[in-house]
Amino acid sequence: MNSEEAKRSISGALTVKPATGERKPAPAVTAESTTLAAKKVVIKSADMKDDMQKEAVNIAIAAFEKNNVEKDVAEHIKKEFDKRHGPTWHCIVGRNFGSYVTHETNHFVYFYLDQKAVLLFKSG
Repeated sequence: MNSEEAKRSISGALTVKPATGERKPAPAVTAESTTLAAKKVVIKSADMKDDMQKEAVNIAIAAFEKNNVEKDVAEHIKKEFDKRHGPTWHCIVGRNFGSYVTHETNHFVYFYLDQKAVLLFKSG
């Protein structure tokens, strides 16, 4: 399996519907963020452990609540991950962008919070 297939299979595993069919998959958020405004979270691609993905989503939700400008949201997420997981993290936030990046293994996540995309990865 090449790395692109691995990313797809990881993100696919996060969007599987429950067998009961009674409820939709829960967004990848923890109790820590449940008091914040409800956001639709969709992990599009990931090469990152589940707990770190949840942390990224929680930090992003908090960043969107504190900042209105996408650049400031990205800066908040990047600085928080640099502090918690060591340098050097890169973050892109927006509605319409393309990217092609090289990242350290287990340090990449691309997800949507409502209509905004967040690309977070470690490189360098």
